[in-house]
Amino acid sequence: CVRSGALLADPDGVYDPAEHNDRMLLGLKGTISEAELHLIKQRMWNGRINKARRGELAVPLPVGYLRLADGQVVKDPDEQVQAVVRLVFDLFDELGLINGVLRFLVDHGIQMGIRTREGPEKGRLVWRRPSRIMIQNMLRHAAYAGIYVYGRSRTDPRRRIPGRPCTGRVRKPREDWLVYLPGMLPAYVGTEQHERNLARIETNRSRALSLGALRDGPALLVGLVYCGRCGTRMTVHYQRGAGGKLWPKYECSRVKADYGGVLCQQLSGACLDRYVTALLLTALAPAALEVSLAAAEHAQQRRHEVDRIWRQRLERAAYAVDRARRQYQLAEPENRLVVRELERAWEAALAERQHLGEDYDRFVAARPRVLTAIEREQIRALASDLPAVWQAPTTTDTDRKQLMRHLIEKIRVTVIDDSERVTVQIAWAGGHRTDGETVRPVGRLDQLSYFPQLAARAWELAAAGQTAPAIAKILNAEGFRPPKRRDHFGTQGVRQLLRELGCISPQEQSLRRNASPLGPDEWWPSDLAREIGMPRVTLFGWIKNGWVTAHQQDDRRRSWVIHADRAEVERLRRLHELPRGHGARQPWLYHQRMAIIQNETGAHGDDDEPQL
Repeated sequence: CVRSGALLADPDGVYDPAEHNDRMLLGLKGTISEAELHLIKQRMWNGRINKARRGELAVPLPVGYLRLADGQVVKDPDEQVQAVVRLVFDLFDELGLINGVLRFLVDHGIQMGIRTREGPEKGRLVWRRPSRIMIQNMLRHAAYAGIYVYGRSRTDPRRRIPGRPCTGRVRKPREDWLVYLPGMLPAYVGTEQHERNLARIETNRSRALSLGALRDGPALLVGLVYCGRCGTRMTVHYQRGAGGKLWPKYECSRVKADYGGVLCQQLSGACLDRYVTALLLTALAPAALEVSLAAAEHAQQRRHEVDRIWRQRLERAAYAVDRARRQYQLAEPENRLVVRELERAWEAALAERQHLGEDYDRFVAARPRVLTAIEREQIRALASDLPAVWQAPTTTDTDRKQLMRHLIEKIRVTVIDDSERVTVQIAWAGGHRTDGETVRPVGRLDQLSYFPQLAARAWELAAAGQTAPAIAKILNAEGFRPPKRRDHFGTQGVRQLLRELGCISPQEQSLRRNASPLGPDEWWPSDLAREIGMPRVTLFGWIKNGWVTAHQQDDRRRSWVIHADRAEVERLRRLHELPRGHGARQPWLYHQRMAIIQNETGAHGDDDEPQL
């Protein structure tokens, strides 16, 4: 304005921005106007808050509510809308998962009734397919518990997206809400159930302080197992075995993950799951009859609710057909333009009713509305055969986990001295506690708590001239068990045990007597494996890969003999101590590298580091 020489005018006068006094006066008027605008906004905001504190401020209503002309809030007069809303809360109370509720609604073809909030069709009831965010908002909204709330969120300017005015909202904690008035609205659920739903949603979030949602996976005690040494919740890791089967494993890995340390303890998930499951089924045995009757009643009620919603949809479709018919009959026959349009609407309503009826027939055929006699007998069989139902293919891992979480609050496990013994302490819902002990699979014989007794007994039997099959039979009869997941000793396991103990079987003694005598720094594979402290089969793998120097004798068994002086033995010992997979990460093999070094320098290489 100053450069162009323009003048500014208002009802009080004309101002020249080039003049200092006029420019100052314009600045003062602008400041006063901004202050007045701020005061107006503040008074409007205070009036809005005061109206909200009285519960009179009209806020957007969730699904299932309707505001009348006088401002009163009532439940939606449509019975189907109310039935669907109640079904959503009942399903979440039963399943505990938003995705579970969504899958149930989609599988049964149930839609959500929503009132249009704006536009020429404001207030019209439309039916839309359910979504996850819709169900989540319903479960979180306090209006369903009869609570009038205002100020649940605030707008964060940093999160706003240009062109989208409703973005950037951040949910505030309960104590920061501006208005919280219980009992102001008609309720679908009680306040306790609403609080329980909020707690369940928060628990389903995958965080360190929550149990997390029930997910796929064979581990039944996810989120319930705690380390008895440090008190940290143990995590679940899966290993894929033969045939693609997943084997769970519970690990206390907090120190390893946060500080780069070692695992506090770990144990197989299958053994712990079996132990806790046996205790759980024993605890449920007295109440099995009540459980079966409640299950029958619950299944009957759920099918009745779904069938009622389907009948309401059929009734709505029949009303639409009748309304279209009456409109067609009231039209003047001479007005063909209107009659043709009404005729098409009538035909569309008839087609929609027929299509909906066919869907209902398929629904009834797939899911009968009334339990059959066979189903009732199967449910009553729970009272006498609860373990069979637990192991039935129709019982999913999610069902088992849900029952575990209902009855168990915490499980504290402690591995005793890295052995197979594990102490288990179960804190049941209600305060009762059960202490027990189970057995986990271990990787080595010397990890067994009874290894000294096992070694002494094996020595005694071998000294008495017993063969390996006979020793295995005796050890199994006396209650000794091998490591890992095997439940009995075999012939090969006994031979491995005797080799680790330094006890040579009569067959091997005979072969050694008939074989050529060993030269200086020559070893039998079993003796060298025992000297290094490694499995003999691993040593044979090294022979195959060329990592050790060995040759075969000319006897009938072509026995292997390994050449290794004291330095070579130490190198092999350090090589055995390397982490698993170290050899696969090397770009060359040991014999290739040694060949290059010997050809170039004639030396034996650097023995400071184990080489492959």
